[in-house]
Formats: sequence, structure tokens, C-alpha cells
Amino acid sequence: MAVIAFVNQKGGCAKSTTSVHFAYWLSRKKNKVLLVDADAQRSSSIWLESMETQIPFEVVQSPDDLLERIPELVQTCQHLIVDGPAGLSESTRAILFRADLAIVPCQPTGVDLRSASDAMRLIRQAQSVRSGPPKAAVFISRAVKGTKLLEEAIALLTKSEVPILKSVVYQRQIVADTFGQGATVWELAGKPAADASKEFERLFKEIMGLLQ
Repeated sequence: MAVIAFVNQKGGCAKSTTSVHFAYWLSRKKNKVLLVDADAQRSSSIWLESMETQIPFEVVQSPDDLLERIPELVQTCQHLIVDGPAGLSESTRAILFRADLAIVPCQPTGVDLRSASDAMRLIRQAQSVRSGPPKAAVFISRAVKGTKLLEEAIALLTKSEVPILKSVVYQRQIVADTFGQGATVWELAGKPAADASKEFERLFKEIMGLLQ
């Protein structure tokens, strides 16, 4: 049993997209999964409601409820995925006090890199209080191939104390379309969907490797 949280203070960094795709990927591999939607916009729970493949979820948003419910909910599944709220709120802190692994999606822009740095600071505070967990890492999301911005972001993150995953998920319209279609890239046809599914597969295998 493991609690894996996707957190960042900045909206639009692909927290919900990654959370839903990760839950679906684990479910396809016959894992018992539960997703906790802690974001006020409820993007991931609305998305899961519209999907043909039924993946269980709970909407839990207040700090006290998160602290109390996460330990209870993780007992009912193999992997509990938490889609964190936008903003480094007390709810985010509560999630980090319960997570085994915290993943920070980060777009390769100056604003997003600063936001990821703030998220990692909060993670380090939780690690200090808990004397260890959660494990943590950043991955680059919604990147544009071949751009100087992407190269600079990778170089900057590599030089920092923030663990960075090798996998990169690139910006694709097919990924942006998945929410509206009530699906994941694995359920859509065409080469862009196939390419995106390979990127998510690499990312999720790398994330699971951190739990070992």
C-alpha cells in the first residue's frame, strides 16, 4: 500500500492529467486503485465520472479530513493517488504528512520552476517533521521538443537539490483533449495518442521505481 501525491502550487501544470492517467495505468495492470481529489476545481473526479472505465475516487479537501481520511482510504487499495490542490495550502501540507511519495509536475518556464522550488521547500519541511518521508521528485510536463527553454529547465533542475525524473511528457493536443472526451490517451486512436502513451508509460514506471 502506498500514497502517491501530485502536488504543486501552480494550476495548469498537469497534476490532474497525470493523476488520472496514473490511476488508469495502474488499474490496467490489475492494481486496486483509489484516487483522492483534493482540488477545489474537482477536475480529476469529474473526469473519472465521465470515463467508461470505472476508477473509484473520493473528494476530500479540508486539511483535517485529508489527515484523517488518507490513512483510512489507503487501507482499501494497493495505491492511493492524491490529486493535490493548486496553491501551497494547509491541505497540501496535510497531504505531504500522509504521502509516501510526492511528485511535482513542472512546466519548463521560469514561473513554473519557481513554483516547483516552493513546492519542494514544503516537501522538505514535511520530510524534516516526519524524519524521512515522503520521497519526492520533479518531472517536466507539457514541454515543447527541441526548445532552448526545455534545455535550460533540465539544466537548472539537474544542478539543484531537487531530484528530477528522466521522463518528460511533451505538450500534445491529444493529451489536452482527453478530459473533454472522458478518456485517457490509451483509449484514443492515432500516432499522437500512441506517442503520448509511451511517455506516460516511461514516467509511471520511473515513479513506481521510486517506491522500491
